[in-house]
Amino acid sequence: MMQLTADATQMLHAILAMGLLSLVMFLWMYATRLPAFSRAKLDPQEAMHPGTYHDRIPSEVRRVADNYNHLFEAPTIFYAVTIAIVLLGLADPLHAWCAWAFVALRVLHSIVQATVNKVALRFALFALSWIAMGTMIVRATLASF
Repeated sequence: MMQLTADATQMLHAILAMGLLSLVMFLWMYATRLPAFSRAKLDPQEAMHPGTYHDRIPSEVRRVADNYNHLFEAPTIFYAVTIAIVLLGLADPLHAWCAWAFVALRVLHSIVQATVNKVALRFALFALSWIAMGTMIVRATLASF
């Protein structure tokens, strides 16, 4: 097994934290979605095409599902970039800080989207998370080429 620096370990812990966030949102989604389907008398087969039943499900239920789906967009790039940085031996305190900033901002983004859903605030958190990840991408690219 390769010997990891403390910064590399911190970056891998950030990946695990993002995985935990996805798990929490998955559980929250089904804890709200299944009762909502029951109340709306939706047959699960009616949900074969996402979005076709949204007019029958409350917004507070859709918001959680929307956020769960968002966790498979930009965060997938985060996973790949973080692993690349660790494997290339480029982990340093700034990369680790950016990784944890990304995680914290995505946690806040999830909370905002799943609760109050203020779009301007959500966008600010999303943009800040991309600044953290963009910093990682640019630094790693410049250091490795």
